[in-house]
Amino acid sequence: MEAKILHGKVVAEAVMEGLKARIEKCIDNGIRPGLVVVIVGEDPASQVYVTNKARACELVGIYSETLRLPAETTQKELNELIDQLNIDDRFHGILVQMPLPKHLNEIEIIERISPQKDVDGFHPMSVGRLVQGQSAFLPCTPAGVMEMLAYYNIETKGKHVVIIGRSNIVGKPMLNLMYQKSEHANATVTICHTGTQNMEEHTLRADILIVAAGVPEMIKAGMVKEDAIVIDVGVNRVDDETKKRGYRLVGDVAYDEVKERCSAITPVPGGVGLMTIAMLMKNTVQAAEDHIILKNNGKE
Repeated sequence: MEAKILHGKVVAEAVMEGLKARIEKCIDNGIRPGLVVVIVGEDPASQVYVTNKARACELVGIYSETLRLPAETTQKELNELIDQLNIDDRFHGILVQMPLPKHLNEIEIIERISPQKDVDGFHPMSVGRLVQGQSAFLPCTPAGVMEMLAYYNIETKGKHVVIIGRSNIVGKPMLNLMYQKSEHANATVTICHTGTQNMEEHTLRADILIVAAGVPEMIKAGMVKEDAIVIDVGVNRVDDETKKRGYRLVGDVAYDEVKERCSAITPVPGGVGLMTIAMLMKNTVQAAEDHIILKNNGKE
């Protein structure tokens, strides 16, 4: 039997629709949620992501601005801009689009953003709170995976989750989310990476396989346990002369062959990627709600 397709679009639309009432409530309290996106340089993929984020803000009613800086922007100039945005009450979320030009220190920028405006969930304070199981802004892509698992009623308690990839953006936070003692988590988790030997031994034990390695179609059917759930986070461009643009998008999973073996799978495109921006919108609204609570309690 062919796998159930876990479409990100329906989940993302449900998240976005649910935010509209929360945004209206914020506006009733005199605060319109606001997001500022800073992009440095002309990276084509980043330009697309930034445009999509602006479009999502408009769709749900979040105020947004995009600040486009030249590639030669200095560390000092970017630091000073972040300092200004940290105290700008129009914006409850600050997102600096990665990757930055090589001469800029990404860690320094991440740490400079106010934790109260860290809607990317990358600040050390956000990461620490996540590890401790406290309320925190969650990195958007792992949070999107969790939202999809919940939406499709996929049982995770007591299951063996195998994650491939240990990046700060997906792999590590995914690990920390899946083993929490909470609903739609509480799993036993294995994380694999470039240093893992005999990776197939681990993937074949996975009830839920989450792949975020950045390697096109690395997971073949023979590496997946029958009836497993497969979540493909990868988005890779591969050359394809039959396409007008000269390439096509594929995931880290060989979709056509793996879908014949697993019980459910996310497509690429159309899967997890659509969730990332939806969760960014959710974090921005949460930041605005937190701002209202602080304001009402007289703490600012």
